[in-house]
Amino acid sequence: MGDDGKTVLIIDDDITIRKLLSHNLKANNFKTFEAESADEGLNYLENNNIDLVLCDVTLGKMDGFTFCKKVRENENYKLIPFIFVTAKSSYEDKTRALEVGGDDIITKPFDVNELILKVKALQKRSDIYKLYGVKKKLNNTFQKKTFKILLVDDEATLLQVFCYNLKKAGFECKSAESGKEGLEILNTFKPDVIISDIMMPNMNGFEFRSYILERAELSSIPFIFLTARSEEQDILDGYELDIADYVIKTEGPKVIVAKVKAIINSLSKERQKVVSELHEAADSLRIKVVPDNLPEFGGFKIKQWHLPFEGIPGGDFIDYFNIDDEHLAIILGDVMGKKWGAWYFAFAYAGYVRSALRSVLQSSQRYSPSAILSEVNKSVYKDAKVSEVFSTISILILDNKNLTANYTGAGDLPLVYKNSSENTVKRIQSKGMLLGFSEDGAYEDTLIHLNKNDSLLLTTDGIIETRNASDEQFGSIRLLERIQSLTNGRDELEVIKEGITEFSGGNFEDDISLISITVK
Repeated sequence: MGDDGKTVLIIDDDITIRKLLSHNLKANNFKTFEAESADEGLNYLENNNIDLVLCDVTLGKMDGFTFCKKVRENENYKLIPFIFVTAKSSYEDKTRALEVGGDDIITKPFDVNELILKVKALQKRSDIYKLYGVKKKLNNTFQKKTFKILLVDDEATLLQVFCYNLKKAGFECKSAESGKEGLEILNTFKPDVIISDIMMPNMNGFEFRSYILERAELSSIPFIFLTARSEEQDILDGYELDIADYVIKTEGPKVIVAKVKAIINSLSKERQKVVSELHEAADSLRIKVVPDNLPEFGGFKIKQWHLPFEGIPGGDFIDYFNIDDEHLAIILGDVMGKKWGAWYFAFAYAGYVRSALRSVLQSSQRYSPSAILSEVNKSVYKDAKVSEVFSTISILILDNKNLTANYTGAGDLPLVYKNSSENTVKRIQSKGMLLGFSEDGAYEDTLIHLNKNDSLLLTTDGIIETRNASDEQFGSIRLLERIQSLTNGRDELEVIKEGITEFSGGNFEDDISLISITVK
């Protein structure tokens, strides 16, 4: 993980802590920056390529919570993994850390090995998102009405002419008069196609293209070279840099518009083909990642809501396993993948995990979700075919004789527990590693004693990450408030379903999965 020289920003007003963290991170091949205040931390973010932030809560003028919130509000930094390192250990502090956008929290005094593992896990997850586009808004990329173009050329008049024709054709066009300016625009503007001149001062088109290829999140954007020269070697050099096409300036703006349209149409057709083939494969295999029928289990009412993103099977998976008359296992997972082809992989991965879970449950006499998950994790970790595509997973075992729920998770969202008699809502966070990341996932059981009308809620991140027209996330606060407001007799799942559908206008960016369990 640290072999690639990933950079970690350490923010703490205690120099001893900074040096301790820096020393151990460097020993694991990370590069580090050290800041003693939030303001200094912002300066490092603005002027360096930071891959992960470790931040104390108690700082000077600006505390860590405020700093994290500020980071998440900036388009350039909002996806950077963020870990709080703090002496604060109350439930309220941990909750606030997650609410402001933190990915994890480690309390002082901390175990260095645990911290390094969490840094590596978060960095790996971030790399998957960047490289494979798990969270990329496919509906916006291929179904939106306006596609974005970045045009780079040092001739101002030509820029105006080409941008005018691209806008006239229905594209959103931004322009830059140099490669350096183009790279700056790309920090906040993600185009669908990049068009660049070759002959430019200071940074020519070949150098500009090489910089883009070094940035994983930009390297797959189709790239067109625009030039006044038509020598064969120039053209060959361009294609060596994996460009999509090549246009001679004298061919005029109509040719540019036609080639951009052809690229957009080609990408859209590719996606449609992949989705169609996936549905055919799923139908022929007769495999489901979510069961059609809910289990009947004495003393409990179980309901689920599953909505696959754009109707594509895969991603999230759900399963129920009757261990015996007194025990039921509930499994909810979310697979990370590699762009559209990953839907195949995610589909197969979900089936693999489910088969492994069933096998372990059948042979195990212990009704411990952590023991079950540990065995599954070891199998996944040793399998080279699936070990590089990670999954979050929750396992809950219900006991209707003792009226308990035993829970563990791997990199999942917190389990939500509502105590009906006290009208309190509590989030129970697992500490387990992503499935398949490490041979020892550090999974632990949490036993919950239940009473009549108490309820439990399991969900994947599609719920809390759903956005409205103003680009606000639904978030865990809204989810908890909606659960808190429920009165006995109201259907918890339907109320949440109505709330999130109304909030988003029915436009979801990811698989939606939610399981509610209520004690009768």
